[in-house]
Amino acid sequence: MSTTPRLFPVPKQVEWRSGGIDLPQDLVLVLTAWPQELYPAAQRLQQQVQARLGMTVSIVASTVGLADVVHVEVVATDSIAHPQGYELTVSPKQIRIAAQDPAGAAYGLATLGQLCSRRQVPCVVIADQPDFERRGVMLDISRGKVPTMETLYRFVEMLADLKLNEFQLYTEHTFAYRKHQQVWQNWSPMTGEQILALDRYCRERFIDLVPNQNSFGHMYDWLIHEPYHHLAETLEGWKGWGIWFDGPFSLCPTEPAVVPFLGELYDELLPHFSSAYFNVGCDETLDVGQGRSKEAVEQQGEHRVYVDLLLKIYDQVKARGKTMQFWGDIIIKAPEYIAELPKDIVALEWGYEADHPFDSHCEAFAKAGVPFYVCPGTSTWNSLAGRTDNAYGNMLNAAENGLKHGAIGFLNTIWGDRGHQDYQPVSYLPIAFGAGVSWSLETNREADVPAYLSEALFVDRSGKIGQVLYDLGNVYQAIGVPSFNGSLMGYLLHQPVKSDRLLKDVTAAGLENAAATIRRLAAAFGELELGCPDGALVLRELANGVRMLLHACELGKLKLTLRDGGAPDRAHVQRLALDMDEIIAEHRLLWLERNRLGGLEERSLKPLRQIGQDYAELLKV
Repeated sequence: MSTTPRLFPVPKQVEWRSGGIDLPQDLVLVLTAWPQELYPAAQRLQQQVQARLGMTVSIVASTVGLADVVHVEVVATDSIAHPQGYELTVSPKQIRIAAQDPAGAAYGLATLGQLCSRRQVPCVVIADQPDFERRGVMLDISRGKVPTMETLYRFVEMLADLKLNEFQLYTEHTFAYRKHQQVWQNWSPMTGEQILALDRYCRERFIDLVPNQNSFGHMYDWLIHEPYHHLAETLEGWKGWGIWFDGPFSLCPTEPAVVPFLGELYDELLPHFSSAYFNVGCDETLDVGQGRSKEAVEQQGEHRVYVDLLLKIYDQVKARGKTMQFWGDIIIKAPEYIAELPKDIVALEWGYEADHPFDSHCEAFAKAGVPFYVCPGTSTWNSLAGRTDNAYGNMLNAAENGLKHGAIGFLNTIWGDRGHQDYQPVSYLPIAFGAGVSWSLETNREADVPAYLSEALFVDRSGKIGQVLYDLGNVYQAIGVPSFNGSLMGYLLHQPVKSDRLLKDVTAAGLENAAATIRRLAAAFGELELGCPDGALVLRELANGVRMLLHACELGKLKLTLRDGGAPDRAHVQRLALDMDEIIAEHRLLWLERNRLGGLEERSLKPLRQIGQDYAELLKV
């Protein structure tokens, strides 16, 4: 063959050999080992090959009668050292996948699916296994965007294709607790039955669906309701990140009712999950000491108070037979307390900038003997189009230092801060890159992820969409100002029109440079030929995402005029007002294609509507 098939994540060892095997029109896939466990993975291969090559694939569990027939056979062997490893051999007469464990065999089937891009499969020997034992993705479903079940199932299929084996749904108030309907009634939550169905779907694809319920900070949507006021650190507001916030945020660590309250939540939530793990959150408890726990913090110290409640939560999780995961951002600020942690707890070391100190933080957990994950992020939130270079740097940093210090997991996070205005396809590039470097860092550092996206995810006959997404994810740099935890364009859509808080060092020339770059990239949309089932939807999402980016650039120019005391051009404001109305209308339609209604109006559209109202006020002058 003139070219070899693209494999991603790139395996650890690939030895291409001369010759190939011609796949018959009726291919037989024999699950000699683990037929029941591997059936869903075999079905995935069956669907891919049939759709791509027009062949039929039969799945059986016996080789009887196949001695002289070209077929694929999956066998069990003790010669594969790693339980998630596999060996895949394509010879002129047979294709064979050997593994120690069904998960490894499933990963071998995923690789075979990529090899079968043509009817002639080249001869090859692949020996492969992952760097990180646990490789996952966490999706925020608490900033308004709760996906439909169909969306979640398709998302899980993508994770399985990428050989990821952990999935978390970040939850604050979006699980339908029976006794707490007031909290979730307007948010289209996940129900117990839906979790059971999703858990089974994940397990069949060798993915561990880990329960995730924040249990300390980020409890605003609980504590604003009167029945939960007594659990709050403060109801009067608090200061964090240099900004004043109205209303409650964290549970009060000295309130005796907090632990029984959490225990009740766990008793209802956890039985729906088969996972041995449970992520209790406990991050960003920035208001602790500013309200009811002030005296305790002054006497004992902020971190002593924090750790005391953390250990009580650990006892609740342990009593329910789960291994506790928690975000490590608070305790890492006082690393002397890490030694107090039980050795069967898992710290989640997170940081979302390319230069995050994973090295020193991972070293602190490793020295204390506390198991830990590294948790970078997709850099898609607050950005509309992502931050490609930052995401790549962040994930490489995490993978390198996670391996250096013995991390047991790599959890890629997708947050939805300020309403999750970015569309799902924007996350595919950083999800895939994270999957690659967590599977095998050295073979995937320079992997052509955009090409993989174009071929495998979007089935783009033009081969361009992956690079378009990559480049769109870097337009945040074109303005020429530093970017932290988002892009200027993303943040501009969350500030009042008359606010100049974000405009330091911003110039009209920088904004126009970004707009020109965006328009140039968008010009390629007409050349895309997406063959994936949601191809038309993806193109609409890209178009509205670009429209928001361009709108943000024009809004930035208007802000500069107002900041400098100039009079706004009335026709310009009118165009912006009309454009925002159309953006909002399309965003509403696109949201409902993949997600449930709850959270759309209150979270995602709220800042966009506010900008529209600000335009109306300007036009009254």
